[in-house]
Amino acid sequence: MQFTHCQLLGLRVVLIGLLSSFLLITFARAHEVQPTVADITIGPKSVDLSLQWVLEAPVAGIDLEGIDDTNTAENSQDYDRLRGLQPEALAQAFREAFPAISQGLTLRTGGSLTAPALVSIEVPVVGDVELPRLSTVQLSAPLPPGTEPVIFTWPAAFGPLVIRQQGIEDGYTAFLANGGESAPIPRTGGGTQSAGAAFVEYIGVGFDHIIPKGLDHILFVLGLFFLALKLRPLLWQVTAFTLAHTVTLALGTLDILRVSPGIVEPLIAASIVYVGVENVLARRLTPWRPVVVFLFGLLHGLGFASVLSDFGLGGSHFVPKLIGFNLGVEIGQLAVIAAAFLTLGMLFGQRHWYRARVATPVSIAISIIAAFWVLERTGVIDPTGIWAPFTLLTEGRLPPMQISALAGAIAVGMSILTLIAPVSDGMRNIGGAVTSFAMFMAVVATFTSGAWLFAAIIAAVWIIAIWLQSLRRTDRVGV
Repeated sequence: MQFTHCQLLGLRVVLIGLLSSFLLITFARAHEVQPTVADITIGPKSVDLSLQWVLEAPVAGIDLEGIDDTNTAENSQDYDRLRGLQPEALAQAFREAFPAISQGLTLRTGGSLTAPALVSIEVPVVGDVELPRLSTVQLSAPLPPGTEPVIFTWPAAFGPLVIRQQGIEDGYTAFLANGGESAPIPRTGGGTQSAGAAFVEYIGVGFDHIIPKGLDHILFVLGLFFLALKLRPLLWQVTAFTLAHTVTLALGTLDILRVSPGIVEPLIAASIVYVGVENVLARRLTPWRPVVVFLFGLLHGLGFASVLSDFGLGGSHFVPKLIGFNLGVEIGQLAVIAAAFLTLGMLFGQRHWYRARVATPVSIAISIIAAFWVLERTGVIDPTGIWAPFTLLTEGRLPPMQISALAGAIAVGMSILTLIAPVSDGMRNIGGAVTSFAMFMAVVATFTSGAWLFAAIIAAVWIIAIWLQSLRRTDRVGV
């Protein structure tokens, strides 16, 4: 189907209008796991901890290790019930559960190991039960005399933790994504990490936020790639995106500009839908595409800023950390583009059927995944039930071997059909599109599950299948 210039312009106006309309909605990511923030103060005789903590999870006995959404946990119904408890009732439930909870919380200094005692709990009033309720828990433990640093242990079952040392300059900060022990935290602070070391550390943090954790950012970058395969227009888009998210990343991290993740995250998903849909409608890069990408980059920068704010950069080597994080993000984005180019663009990008058999079906798949995120992140749908396959897909909980076998069977079937049957170019395009759609979804499933070998095998099978399907009968040996 061909679209006139006016039709394309009208469709873009509609899409942009839909995106902007999300600003009028109250967004809620009701069950997303919220990192706990631990402010640690090391005094002369004690170590004091102030935790901003969603208490419903440990009280319900939910194991948050490797979980992004509490809906997927075994005790999710107990968690939802606890959200509606009055403050004193939840505080009492936490006090009763604390002896078991505290077993995994330890402070170690030298040869001394101590479990912190519960000092106080402050639970907010019941508000919107669709939003996480952050309570404040005060803990304290005696500190033996000496100069040995303190090591804090946080169980992986309690989810991610941000540690921020208070009361001194150049205090320790860290993010424990899967629990574990902190690095030794000096009692006096200062000089424990150089600016260069901070810069290098946050390159890894930024890269990790793209690969493997940033599936939404990966899909957005792939959306840019599949419309503009040529280097110059691709660079225009990537440059616009980079400049934009650098600006809002800096402003958001400095707390000059702050927008609720409940607004930013659904809009990021909506931006991915837009890019994927426009890839299907437009045959080439339009003059306003870099402008639209720049605007979307501003949103993604705010998303990156929320990550950095969780880390609690503080005043210690702030600029090196910020630059390192941004560089890590850029390296991750370039790695995504390089992988797409080496596996698909370099081999098939100049073929006349590339758009029909590769770029369009992959863009449709990207849009479908992102549309699910929009609906899920706005609370329009329940990510369980009929939507559970998408939840399992994006959270890496589909079985890699079975997914690989299913995708491989589809690729083999489409290839056999086009090799044996006297099919037209139109039918080849359909076969190639089905293959690319299925194989891309399988790559996403295995990538998010951490099954890197399966993802590489699927990519290799995808390449071979598309190549076989491109062969005409007169090109085959013996025909």
